Amino acid sequence: MMQTKKWVSLLMMLTIVGVLFAGCSGGANEAQPQQGNADNKTEGNEGSAPVTEGVIKATDLTQNPPGATNRKDNIVVGMTSPKGVFNPLFWQTTYDLYVVRTVFDSFLQVKADGTYENSLADKVDVSPDGLKYTFHLKPGVKYSDGTPVTVKDYAFVLKVLHDPNYDGETDVLSFKIKGGKEYHDGKANDISGIKVIDDNTVEVTVTEATAYTKDFLGEQYFMPEAYYGKGFKKGNLDSIKALNNKPIGSGQYVLKSFSPGQQVVFDANPNYFKGAPKVKSVIFKTTTEETNLSMLQTGETDMDNITVTEDNVEELKALGFLDVNIMPTNGYGYIAFNHKEKKFKDPKVRQALTIGLNRKEIVQGVYGPYANVINIPQSTESWSYTDEGINKYEFDTAKAKALLDEAGWKVGADGIREKDGEKLTINFSATADNPVVEALLPIMSNNYKELGIKLTSETLDFNAIMDKKDTGKFDMFFAAWGLTPDPDTTTFISNGAQNDIGYSNKKVDELTLAGKHELDQEKRKLIYKQLYQELNKDLPTIFMYQRRDMWPVNGRVSGLEITPYKDFEFTLHNAQIAQ
Repeated sequence: MMQTKKWVSLLMMLTIVGVLFAGCSGGANEAQPQQGNADNKTEGNEGSAPVTEGVIKATDLTQNPPGATNRKDNIVVGMTSPKGVFNPLFWQTTYDLYVVRTVFDSFLQVKADGTYENSLADKVDVSPDGLKYTFHLKPGVKYSDGTPVTVKDYAFVLKVLHDPNYDGETDVLSFKIKGGKEYHDGKANDISGIKVIDDNTVEVTVTEATAYTKDFLGEQYFMPEAYYGKGFKKGNLDSIKALNNKPIGSGQYVLKSFSPGQQVVFDANPNYFKGAPKVKSVIFKTTTEETNLSMLQTGETDMDNITVTEDNVEELKALGFLDVNIMPTNGYGYIAFNHKEKKFKDPKVRQALTIGLNRKEIVQGVYGPYANVINIPQSTESWSYTDEGINKYEFDTAKAKALLDEAGWKVGADGIREKDGEKLTINFSATADNPVVEALLPIMSNNYKELGIKLTSETLDFNAIMDKKDTGKFDMFFAAWGLTPDPDTTTFISNGAQNDIGYSNKKVDELTLAGKHELDQEKRKLIYKQLYQELNKDLPTIFMYQRRDMWPVNGRVSGLEITPYKDFEFTLHNAQIAQ
């Protein structure tokens, strides 16, 4: 997990709420979310241009349905069902991450603008050379079971992340905590760079300074060693994983129950160190693309991430009792290639599959003015974004055919291209009930048939596609990455913790490491420009779009902060329900 790119659960970024993973790494960074003041970036309902960014305020709360108004002491959030991995070390989907952030705390927490502020940390001292980080824990914090929070629990988490059999998404080794690799490799019994000074002070020493080290270290969640460490032995994490759906943290709410495919129920933590939540309980209720809007209409849910289309925006506005939040998604949709498959190893083939796909038609067909075709793996919100020297890969069937010819894939007697006796066939793993996939498949089928490619598809639910990704048993699939504020990521580096597609490019490896270790942001911009230019040329995936997120929230609920960088769950403890 480096905390940079998160698997925006295949659906999160795509349409539904959206790696995959926050623990994941990689990101988009530090740009103020535009709540602007132009006609199409404004609060309110006036103007003929569509509101593509901003807040469309509720106009008539008297229209609120009894399903909502009869609920006085709980908030219901609609979302795709979590997998049930409610563990800061192992969560995979955005929906599991929502639960993790609701139950657990960390030294630092992201702010609305993508920078970080203290949460559990009283203060953080950083040595002038950027190699030593001293975190001071706020005194008196307790876990939901009443036991005290100490930095020993933090040290325990870092030790588990260095375990030789750790198989989660957090790439702690790349941050080079002193002695960490030796512990991981079995050459040491402890990690020399982690020193517990007292119950509220821990010192972490690294061997290389990076621009993201402080934030990465500060984002790791506290997990009580007395609970998660029972039965734990180096090299065997089964006892920790056994508690995946029984989390204990120091966060805003306490997990009360989890019914797979139905809901997750939380009770307020009365001892929360930032103050007891004002709303007694929160429910994460499972919704689908077919049900999420109607459940908002009836008041069965108070908020959800609704696919942003012109029709959906107008329908939500017309209800009158919803505040409709529209903002740039800090992430992007893409189509993955399995680089372990011989047919995808040639960049000319990947370029042909990109140029030969009418991405603009797909994106506009789903999102209209609420998404844009992209050509690099970065959000326009990020300080690292660039369009300089970037190939736009406009749709061009003739050029795509020429590239496939150059790559040695010749059209056979049956109209299907072949090379070395192998037919150019692609099996596409499609997410069920996904409007992006529903728009993509027929266009992709027609476009690729014209190129001489045989395309087949299989329809699976989101979690099944996650499993295929994990096992590498796929040709291509559609997904989305949610980005964290810093652009550092392991998604495209060789053998990276988040590199699930087998991609490898030496120049990408070098530039990624250079960007990570450069401390001057202006110099980092130049490095990331080179990196994005290389990724744009080599196309490890088909970059599809950056869209807008849309979070309609019942007007009777206030206090939640939602931006491209900060999801709703960070401020659940501030939420209030108007009576």
